[in-house]
Amino acid sequence: MNIQIFGTKKCFETKKAERYFKERRVKYQLIDINSKELSKGEFKSVLAGVKGVKNLIDMNSKAYSKSDLANVRSDSAREEILFNNQKLCKTPIVRNGKKATVGYEPEIWKTWEE
Repeated sequence: MNIQIFGTKKCFETKKAERYFKERRVKYQLIDINSKELSKGEFKSVLAGVKGVKNLIDMNSKAYSKSDLANVRSDSAREEILFNNQKLCKTPIVRNGKKATVGYEPEIWKTWEE
């Protein structure tokens, strides 16, 4: 397994994801999206893994309420806005190769271990 956790150090869900992998002695890499955002390739891979841009948007974030993303109808426009302002993404984003999840998803991560 090659686990990457994208999130923020203050995010409770990101801390839970870290704890999940630590408890199972699975090596992971934590990337703070406040200092290093996802590359275009990583972003596209995550979009494919979570099956669409709508699943990646954090509609409860302060950044979302300040943005005009709710009025954008085109998925490609949403992707571009999300890529350019990754604070609009739900966290943690957990990647394992081409697989990805958004949020705390231990049931899915368990299948990655098999």
